[in-house]
Amino acid sequence: MENTQYKNYFWLLLDVLIVAIILNLVFFVMPTIRKFGDSIVPARVLNVTAEGKTTVSPDIAEISFSVVSQGVNPESLASANNDKMNAVIENIKANGIDAKDIKTTSYDLQPNYSYDRSSGRSYIYGYSLTQTVFVKVRDLTKVAKVIAGVTPLGVNQIGGVSFRVDDPEKFLAEARADAFRKAKEKAEKIASANGAKLGEVVAVSGYQNGPIPYYAKTALGVGGAADSVPVVPSIEPGTQELTVNISVTYSLR
Repeated sequence: MENTQYKNYFWLLLDVLIVAIILNLVFFVMPTIRKFGDSIVPARVLNVTAEGKTTVSPDIAEISFSVVSQGVNPESLASANNDKMNAVIENIKANGIDAKDIKTTSYDLQPNYSYDRSSGRSYIYGYSLTQTVFVKVRDLTKVAKVIAGVTPLGVNQIGGVSFRVDDPEKFLAEARADAFRKAKEKAEKIASANGAKLGEVVAVSGYQNGPIPYYAKTALGVGGAADSVPVVPSIEPGTQELTVNISVTYSLR
């Protein structure tokens, strides 16, 4: 009786073990083997490269303004410089530029030194204060007006005007799609010429060239803005070319 009972337990445990092995094969081992097989590059492959392009018009202008002042008393110098810069910022806002697109990037007070040869010592004879504001202009028709409006208020340095695309990714997607289309066409022609057909894509790599900012130089010399207003030229943003280069590897059938 006991032997029969032991045999029943043995066969029950054996059945459970077999079921466990089958489940392990189905849910763990086979998917792992399949993934490993998919990761192996087929013996017959074809690699092609292609470049996609799209042309866009910039929709953002970025300008850097500075008010540079010199004086003997740092407190009086700061007060006068601040008044000028506050007037500049108010003028910029009056042209419809949102406060979030105006940012102070530099406030730099430096002593000016002079060297006395007779005593062999240096001494401070005054101070220079530079305040710089970075402005983003989203309406390109206002660029020239903004520049012309701030120079009479004390701005005596303008770093330049750069144009760029605010959201280049949507345009890069067009260039990327163009690159993949060209890559597939090239691969199909090569495969057909060699009596083969394209299979699946097994590898993709590439890089993209974003918009290169276009700079329209409108720099002013220090001290030139207080007495004269520069003639601001017509500022044309032009166009920019975005490119995406890819390398695609196809399996061959």
